[in-house]
Amino acid sequence: MVEAHEKARLREELRQLRQKRFTNEPFLHLLSTSQVHQAKVIATYVSYGLEPSTSELNKELLATNKIVLLPRISGDSLEWVRWNGDVNMLEKRGNLLEPRGIAEKDLATIDVIVVPAIYVDRDGYRLGQGGGYYDRALASIPAWKIALVHEGEVGEEQLPRESHDICVDAVATSKNLKIF
Repeated sequence: MVEAHEKARLREELRQLRQKRFTNEPFLHLLSTSQVHQAKVIATYVSYGLEPSTSELNKELLATNKIVLLPRISGDSLEWVRWNGDVNMLEKRGNLLEPRGIAEKDLATIDVIVVPAIYVDRDGYRLGQGGGYYDRALASIPAWKIALVHEGEVGEEQLPRESHDICVDAVATSKNLKIF
């Protein structure tokens, strides 16, 4: 069993490295992947701080007539709300921008889910911010899962894992895509 403090220590170390790796480059190459191109409904997020930027990607998804869902924390889980690109429909919750509106009920319609990560290992396991929200969500959404990271945040070293951790199907940097 993985000790929580081991993940917390690794998370802090990777956050410090992220300051040196940060780039604001868009992830528009994802639009040409067959999974994203064919998708009708894409769950994504609004990035903040040193996270890989989702701003341009989200705009292009909307411009290509995708239905875009954004997450909102509800208790200990995420719910997903349809978003039309209007920043006035977002409200600040700590560091996050979350959508206002009615949560979608049928998450089986989600074709692709874009998730944040601090690091992704050789097997597609990701290290997130530590709340477990995405792992709980990924366990119940039968969509193609792709994590966004900066260059240098995909590696061969295996991350510590817990029984609730869910692997992604792919990881993308602003220039590359790796499918597991």
